[in-house]
Amino acid sequence: MHEWALAEAVVKTILRMVEGKGIEKIIEVKIKVGEMQQVENDIFRTALEQLKPVELKDTKFIIEVAKTELKCRVCGFKWFFQRDELGEDMLEAIHFLPEVSHAYVKCPECGSPDFEIVGGRGVWIESIKGLEKNG
Repeated sequence: MHEWALAEAVVKTILRMVEGKGIEKIIEVKIKVGEMQQVENDIFRTALEQLKPVELKDTKFIIEVAKTELKCRVCGFKWFFQRDELGEDMLEAIHFLPEVSHAYVKCPECGSPDFEIVGGRGVWIESIKGLEKNG
């Protein structure tokens, strides 16, 4: 499943990010998920909880969805991705490969399929809160 692979990558990244930083306990991790990624947050959260190693056993995961902003390369118009305007087949294709969105999404201003994703794409770690080791 897509969400399980993402969760595994997030867990590994968290551990790499805190390695050698003198963190004794990771309390909270805020994860941003781009809307266009279309991650099922319940499945993603379950995967994070199931895959977390002992170093993260008491860690709270906060998952937030980031709106996907698009910008037309032809006319410069900016807009937000509207998943409710697309059919299930299109959404599934975009879920697995966001680049195919160019086949389904058009600029609402000029109709061009030539746009860039300027925000809210992918999955990233926004912040990590932890307790430093004493001394």
